[in-house]
Amino acid sequence: MRKKIIEHICSIAFVSLVLILILILFKQQDSRNNSFLINTELNLGELSFVDFSSSFHRALLKDVVNIYYPGQYEKNNNIVELIFSKKESDLNKKLNRAFTQETLSVKKIGTLLIMYLKFFIVYVIVMILTYYGVQTIAAWRFCRKKQIKLGQSRKISRIFSMVFSKIAKTVLYFILFSPAYVIAYSIRTEFNTDTIFFMAILAVISNGLLVTYQNKFYAFLVSESKKGYVETAIVKNLNNSYEFNTTEGIYISSLLKPVKKFKGHVFDHIFSNAKHQYLTTIKEQAAFLITGLIIIEMALNIHGHLSYEMLRQLLYKNYDIVIAIILGIFYTVKATEIFVDFLVYKAEKRLENI
Repeated sequence: MRKKIIEHICSIAFVSLVLILILILFKQQDSRNNSFLINTELNLGELSFVDFSSSFHRALLKDVVNIYYPGQYEKNNNIVELIFSKKESDLNKKLNRAFTQETLSVKKIGTLLIMYLKFFIVYVIVMILTYYGVQTIAAWRFCRKKQIKLGQSRKISRIFSMVFSKIAKTVLYFILFSPAYVIAYSIRTEFNTDTIFFMAILAVISNGLLVTYQNKFYAFLVSESKKGYVETAIVKNLNNSYEFNTTEGIYISSLLKPVKKFKGHVFDHIFSNAKHQYLTTIKEQAAFLITGLIIIEMALNIHGHLSYEMLRQLLYKNYDIVIAIILGIFYTVKATEIFVDFLVYKAEKRLENI
């Protein structure tokens, strides 16, 4: 565990250093450009006679500069382009002064922390809901497959289940595999989308999150059910019936509980071992989920949320704020990875002591 912690610390330090260096380079480049433009404009005058919205005036100014400063054609053209860019930038600043003059001040950091807290709350809620949903759906699916295989389901129930499942799967897959932004745009006029509850539910049901990871958990259940200890447990008279709500079977209430236990049933061992294997998959799920949350917040254009703020600051080239937001998101991923590694370590220690 110590080795993993050191690896995480090194990766955090490396990424933080790289992003900070990028920020410093951007700051220095902006400073050089501004100084260069100021000196250039002083040498060339106020240029009040130039229409900066006219491509003809741009070309004419290039010709004039080339006449007065011969032998440096490329440099002269770059100077003119920078002047026009500066003038356009000045116009944009006047129109959007409240946005373009933002910097990573103490006040702005406080605002970002509030946004980050909202983002983190939604992230934690969705992680908990998907972790529960993945296990519940996969366990239910596994038990139903076992019932059909062992002929334990009733004939009428089986026919109804087949018809209903075909319809339900078509509808659910259509929804669950839809990109988050598609669902967001289609229902944003019908609901108040600026709520943590709405964003959490949207993140759970979109981008194929539930379907993808319940398939993985189901694969772990199937793999565990084929191992030798299952046969040994059956020989030791552990219950092996998968009929719902029977003494020797599986109670639906046990499937629906947040902490699932199936005492006296072989499925208890299958499920606990599959859950242990699934722990490392949470890292992948976390990265996938955060990507989905970023898309949702950007697609909904929700003011006051972290990802939309990042998009807005990118548009106005406030890179110091963008880098601060990226670092916050990166630290969330790393914190999840450290937490998962700790859970795996504790689980392995517990298995060693059994």
